[in-house]
Amino acid sequence: MEVTSQRDGLDWETEESVQSILFHMGNEYYGLSISLVREIIKPLPITRFPKSPEYVEGVIDLRGRILPIVNLRKMFGLNSVEITEETRFVDLQLDGLELGIIVDAVSEVVHIPASLIEPAPAIVAGVEGKYLQGIARLNEKLIMLLDVDQIFAQWLKKDEQ
Repeated sequence: MEVTSQRDGLDWETEESVQSILFHMGNEYYGLSISLVREIIKPLPITRFPKSPEYVEGVIDLRGRILPIVNLRKMFGLNSVEITEETRFVDLQLDGLELGIIVDAVSEVVHIPASLIEPAPAIVAGVEGKYLQGIARLNEKLIMLLDVDQIFAQWLKKDEQ
């Protein structure tokens, strides 16, 4: 995908970019590919079930579809917070897996030029480095670009036989 854009006084030539949805958890900004997002919804009642991992909150009924809901804060070892007016569920469509993630708030959809994305450092506090595709500097913000294939790899396993 190519885009020509001008932000922060910089005139970027037409270059490869990544279209991402930005959200935050606490004061940190995260991004994930918009191509994975089916929709963004206000929180719905969650039906909990026993013996699931601590970060799996349960399931919701989204217009007739049963959608598991994962709390990224818990998965990443961050402090839990109450659901607020800004909290959103992000409905993701991955290869062979549909699930929703809980985020504190969704801020915007942006095109991030590839030149602004750097590899994640080998040592990353909090979120494990393997969960990151890279880190982007955009509009004075550091945005951690999530690698959802790595985050949810245990459920994306293909038959190897």
